[in-house]
Amino acid sequence: MNLAEGVQVVSFAILAGLVIATALGVVLLPNIVHSAFLLGGVFISISGIYILLNADFVAAAQVLIYVGAVNVLILFAIMLVNKKQDYSTVPRRWIRKAATAIVCGGIFVLLATMIFITPWSIETNAPGMIENTVVEIGKHFFSDFLLPFELASVLLLMAMVGAIILARRDFIPDTLPTTQEGVITSLTLPERLTELEARELTASKSSD
Repeated sequence: MNLAEGVQVVSFAILAGLVIATALGVVLLPNIVHSAFLLGGVFISISGIYILLNADFVAAAQVLIYVGAVNVLILFAIMLVNKKQDYSTVPRRWIRKAATAIVCGGIFVLLATMIFITPWSIETNAPGMIENTVVEIGKHFFSDFLLPFELASVLLLMAMVGAIILARRDFIPDTLPTTQEGVITSLTLPERLTELEARELTASKSSD
């Protein structure tokens, strides 16, 4: 995407401001649901910066994967495990806040230093712009980065299994049933009853 230099600067400034504002909202807002929604704003703003860099595939993947999958998964996890309860005040909470501020400040200084010491000037013998980024990324995925690509798929599978276990945690009995041979059937979980089956079961119990 070829834009005028002034338009690129203004667009980058707006997107950078959105990234900073939404990121601050993620870590500063007390409501975790609002933080999760603002995290989606961070991902969308970053995808806009990718578009300015002519990384169309990365921008689309940012929206589809991070906003459409990861952020939605975070929201579902919050809805499943977030229970309303009064949290007791942590003693010496200011120590944790001070430690967090020091760590965040150190990371900020490190990133700022990297920005200033990195040579951003474009070389005269730099390669030209890639016309089809999808083909080039696919070549690198299945050649240079094949092992990390497969490890990421295994990690996503583990996360999916963990989400299923969290969603079915209310159906795990306190005492695990055993067979006549004394084998514990810990992996056998009862299925969720449908609404019709629940009504029939309630009607049969009331008639008895």
